[in-house]
Order: sequence, then C-alpha cells, then structure tokens
Amino acid sequence: MNFMRFSAARQAPWLLFLTLLILGGCSAEQATPPLQGYVEGEFAMIAATTTGRLDKLLVRRGQQVEPGALLFALEHSSEEASVREATERVRSAEQRLANLRTGRRPPEIEVARAQTAQATALRKLSAEQMQQQERLFKDGFISQAALDQARANFERDQARLAETQAQGSVAQLPLGRDAEISAAVADVETARAVLAQGEWRLAQRNGSYAVDTIEKANGTKAAPALVQDTFFVEGESVPAGRPVVSLLPIGNVKVRFFVPETLLGAIKAGERISIACDGCGAAIPATISYISKQAEYTPPVIYSKDSRAKLVFMIEARPAPEDAVKLRPGQPVDVTLASASTNTAAAR
Repeated sequence: MNFMRFSAARQAPWLLFLTLLILGGCSAEQATPPLQGYVEGEFAMIAATTTGRLDKLLVRRGQQVEPGALLFALEHSSEEASVREATERVRSAEQRLANLRTGRRPPEIEVARAQTAQATALRKLSAEQMQQQERLFKDGFISQAALDQARANFERDQARLAETQAQGSVAQLPLGRDAEISAAVADVETARAVLAQGEWRLAQRNGSYAVDTIEKANGTKAAPALVQDTFFVEGESVPAGRPVVSLLPIGNVKVRFFVPETLLGAIKAGERISIACDGCGAAIPATISYISKQAEYTPPVIYSKDSRAKLVFMIEARPAPEDAVKLRPGQPVDVTLASASTNTAAAR
C-alpha cells in the first residue's frame, strides 16, 4: 500500500507537466500570429500637358500644400500674348455688334428732328397761302395760274414734311440689317471661343493641386498634401506628360499584407482588421477593400521574420481618414484578422 502511494505521488508532477505541454501546443496551433504587412501611399503625380521650360518651381520636398495651390509654372509668354490678342478681338467684335444694334449718333438724330420741324413750318405757311389764294381767286382778283402755283407749293411742302419724318424714323432704327446683326453675333461667339482656347492653353502651362481631379478614394473632401518629391529644377525643359511634382494627400494611404492560402477562405472584402505599428499607440482599425484573385509566391523582401507560407494572396485594407494620418508609406505593420480572433476564441 505504501509503495503504490509513493508511485502516485512521484507520477503527479509528470502528469501535470505533460498536460500543460499538450495544452500549450494546442493553444499555439489554434492561435493565428499577426500577419506582417506595410503601408503604401497613393501618390498624385502632377505633370504639365505641354512641353516647355520650367520657369518657376513653387514648392519643395516635405512642404505641405493646400488644395488648389499652384505648384509650378512653365514659360508662358507666347500664351499670354495670344490671350491678350484674343481679348482685344472679343472687345472689337462686341463693339461692332453694339454699333449695328443702335441707331445713328445723337447729333444726327437732332439734325433730322430740326429738318422735320422746318418742313412742318413750311407746310403750315404754304397751307395758309393756298387758302388766301383760293379766296382771292373766288373774288376774281387773281388768275387760275396763281391759284395753281399756291396749291403746288402746298403739295411740295407736304411731301417734304413726310420725307423728313421718314428720315427721323430711319435715324432711330439700328444701323445693321437682320442678316448683318446675325453675322456680328456669330463673330462675337467665335472670338469668345478663341479666347477660351487661349486661356485654357495658358492654364495648362501651370501645375496645381487640383481638387476636382485628385479625389480621395473614399470620396471625402480633398485634404492638404505633402510634397513627396520634385523631379525638375528651374530652367530645365519638361517633356509633355512627365511628372514635375509628386504629392501625397494626407491620409491617402492603404495597408498591404499577404495571407497564406489556408486563411484565404475566411477573409472577405469589407471585413474589419486591426493594425499595429511601432509608435502608433493603440491598434488602428481598417477595412479590407481589395483581395487579389491571383496567387503569388512569397516576395523576396517582405516584413516577416518567419514566413512559412510560400503561396500567398495580396490583400489591401484602408483605415479611416482620421486614423490614416498616423501611418507613413513604407512603414511595417502587424495585421490581426477579426476572423482569426473569432476562430481562436471559438476554439478556446
């Protein structure tokens, strides 16, 4: 009896050790270690659409610029001259149209009015003289020829009055006919179109942080940006389409990491993950936005100390804008999958 009690007492520590070792092995197999990844920036490459000499470079590397800020300017003296010429052509065409739409000058209208008043007075005088001649002819004091002369003078003055009244009406009409005015309107529109083209070509000589073309991937309002790099110095010739300035809108980053094939089935787009990095403080939440449909082998350079999987799939996740400002391109991070945590908790 004493021998059996002694054997059980000596076997108890060994049994406890084996039990803890087995439980530890099971926990190690159930727990999924954090995945290794890195931060990648989505840069905006600002280029000129035309070839030219770089006249002014208004930013430097590391500088923060606001949306709409001017970044550089190419030599644009020829474009400025074209805009000035087009502006004068528009002004000339508009003045010609305004002239055709108006009547004669005010002094000319006053002359027509004075002639009408003079003709009115002459007709009144000739009418009175004709009435006198008619009475004298009735009393037999003048001949028929004298009466006919008086009547002719009245008709002459009456026609002269009608002529001056018509001239006064014409003086107040537009100088151009309908066809001439229509042609002048077309000339104005053509001149304005040429001016718009010149202004557009002048604008293309400048590079700016245009908020209407550089939008955040999540649809939020464009944020200030950091000048990541500049590729030319003042005085150099810039080819058309070649970037001059590289911008990184603040917070415009994503996290890229790789998962082995064994975990791919448990991951879905829109799933929440947790990101940890050195110096970031609390874990940063993010949402999976892209899952690669093509497998690839483990890259030769990856932020991993003990990568066991050789066949991996690339996944991208985006943090919220207020959390993205904490991350920098190229920064290594540890990614914890919510599905992995749930499976581990369920296994326990």
